[in-house]
Amino acid sequence: MTIQADQLILAPMEGVVDALMRDLLTSINQFDLCITEFVRVVDSLVPKHVFYKTCPELHQNGYTRSGTPIRVQLLGQEPDWLAENAIRAMELGSHGIDLNFGCPAKAVNKSRGGAVLLKSPEQIHQIIATVKQAVGEQVQVSAKIRLGFEDTSLFKEIVSAVTSARADLLTVHARTKLQGYKPPAYWHFIGEACEAHNIDIIANGEIWSQADAIECMKQAKTNKLMLGRGLLARPNLANVIKLNEQPMTWPQLCDLLHRYSDLELQGEKSFYYSSRMKQWLRYLKLNYPQANAFFEQIKTMKCKIAITEVLDKIRDY
Repeated sequence: MTIQADQLILAPMEGVVDALMRDLLTSINQFDLCITEFVRVVDSLVPKHVFYKTCPELHQNGYTRSGTPIRVQLLGQEPDWLAENAIRAMELGSHGIDLNFGCPAKAVNKSRGGAVLLKSPEQIHQIIATVKQAVGEQVQVSAKIRLGFEDTSLFKEIVSAVTSARADLLTVHARTKLQGYKPPAYWHFIGEACEAHNIDIIANGEIWSQADAIECMKQAKTNKLMLGRGLLARPNLANVIKLNEQPMTWPQLCDLLHRYSDLELQGEKSFYYSSRMKQWLRYLKLNYPQANAFFEQIKTMKCKIAITEVLDKIRDY
């Protein structure tokens, strides 16, 4: 009997999955929730315009245009200021609060944010407990972690810190910070956490196909998944996993890339269109050889119109 995923979440990929990409991906997949890129909290109440810039869906009651709820992610180390900003995010329309304890970026870790907090389970506990108390029992507070910083020696303690702080949901990226994004992902650690704790746990890491999703759910002992880079390589991966939908064909993908181009060129980040398109193609070529051919033709181009003209020509490859 095939294991069926019952909850799929779109991962918060910094610098990759912004509001435009969330709009595009939720329009072709049945996600249950999206997590935003992180809002950085230091020692003040972040201005409202920063929340709206990171999550313009707050202007739409916290939903994408296709109706998928959005949750604001906060990153920082000061419990009280994270709590104050969590309250603000909720007032602006976020569907719960997500706390980042997994970002591996050196700049973030150097300033005591993200994955470096995995070295301090007690601080993780304090942050979650303070935020949870501030927003109230009715608000879902979730946390995203890795298996540890340099190794997995503190993993059980980290999970205990999260659960004892009364988080409602835990996402585990099944690698340490040191392992980064290097395969494989160690899903069995998530399975151990699921057996030991009474909390909804989301499995994340190295899910590139339906077969990967099934194997992950078996090892992780959860049917709740978060999809990230695998979705960039196979844009309708969520529906492939959840609904047994056929993977997008190359012509269908070209239509999607045209939609993306139209939206990007109309938006505030049109200056970055060529670099963002090339970044996406690096993932797409893992499944579509035509994407590699497209990339080779445009890799030195910066003109937006020229890139879309090549896309028109390559559609029938």
